[in-house]
Amino acid sequence: MNPVVIIPTFIYPRRHRGGADVVSFYDHTTPPNQPGELGRCLESLAKVEGLGLVVILVSADVSIEAQAAEKVQAICNEHPEVTTLVIGAAELALVEQRMAQQNIERLSKEIDLTGYGAIRNLGLIIANTLGFDAVVFLDDDEVVDDPQFLTKAMYGLGKLTKQGVPILAKTGYYLNSKGSFLSNWDDKWYNRFWQQGRAFNEWISSAMRGPRLSRSNHVCGGCLAIHKEAFRRLAFDPWITRGEDLDYMLNLRMYGSDIWFDNHWVLRHLPPHTPSEGTRFRQDIFRWLYEYRKLEYSRALIDLQQVKPASLEPYPGPFLESGLRNRIKITAWLRSFACSDKKAYRRAAKAAAGEASAYAEANCAKYFEFQYVWPEAMNRLESDQILSSALVRSSMLRVEDAAASQGAAPAPATPAVAGAPSSAAPVPPTGAPAVPRPSIDAGATTQIRLDMEA
Repeated sequence: MNPVVIIPTFIYPRRHRGGADVVSFYDHTTPPNQPGELGRCLESLAKVEGLGLVVILVSADVSIEAQAAEKVQAICNEHPEVTTLVIGAAELALVEQRMAQQNIERLSKEIDLTGYGAIRNLGLIIANTLGFDAVVFLDDDEVVDDPQFLTKAMYGLGKLTKQGVPILAKTGYYLNSKGSFLSNWDDKWYNRFWQQGRAFNEWISSAMRGPRLSRSNHVCGGCLAIHKEAFRRLAFDPWITRGEDLDYMLNLRMYGSDIWFDNHWVLRHLPPHTPSEGTRFRQDIFRWLYEYRKLEYSRALIDLQQVKPASLEPYPGPFLESGLRNRIKITAWLRSFACSDKKAYRRAAKAAAGEASAYAEANCAKYFEFQYVWPEAMNRLESDQILSSALVRSSMLRVEDAAASQGAAPAPATPAVAGAPSSAAPVPPTGAPAVPRPSIDAGATTQIRLDMEA
């Protein structure tokens, strides 16, 4: 296997609270004048054996897109032992130009640097264009301690189960700052109708006691490996507000596949403090109501497998059952009395009663329409030499631009894809350097089957 590591990072001013679109709110962002956690993550990756290319996807406020990409490039330059490719607004424009050339339907909402799902889709496009056969998603607030991290990520990927079914996606787990894989759950009276942490802890405790590889009911988006046979045919959902990783598992099941849990594959998750738990819960309200409506809609599509809450016990099944909206609304109101973030929880309760349900109803069918387009787009861009050369050269020119700025020399223009719709777009230089391609053994099938659940 030759995996590429992909890390999204979010550069926004402190005042950022998401735009009019509910998908543009993020759990944590890095202000442009602060270093953030990315450097720590890259430093930890330097000791990982078999590490090849690390792609950094830069999501930024539109007013500072160029500045954000330069900031991330400067952080990458501090870690020359890690080969990085920074993808910002300029590179996204190259992708869009090449897609237009290839007569691919305009997918600006679905493949973008805004929204968790759309950002991950851009990462899959980049991996496919550069010719990698596996993707490993990390988050920028994580630390990798195990030199065998990528070897464990690839273990079993693409191999067949005892039933002859290929393992096309797998996830590991996080350790928190206390070194525990359990959720920090407060069993308080105001959480009586929303036992998410308890349900998750019940599931992962069982999975950790089981065999190394088992079918997963949960996905850690910052510890996720996807084989090309999965990502070439199945995209992330750009309409989900958060939890796009768990949603991907549900999508895989609907389309006849699955995600596997590897209890030997681990990293540390050290996120910064969340500024507003109430606002985060509001995003969760949009997420769960959308997920419920999406699964309900999918049952009317005869070419999909039905995913029922009963098959997802103890987590996340209870959060996909009827009566969900009332439980969410009650929880938000109870928390508004007991928790410090009272105003945000009141807004969340109102969202459950109105706009979140309307959002779910308006968007629940769109992912399935998108899925008709995605495989063809991936097919046309697979190992595309024109686009891959342009992406690499664009990133190189950003490095040169940073060096030129230090010497007060004029910065070179960012190249565009040759033959792009705009006649003014310059042609990218040829001879872009080769992208590093590691080769990691996925393991012996006989041993993998011994490490799997019956």
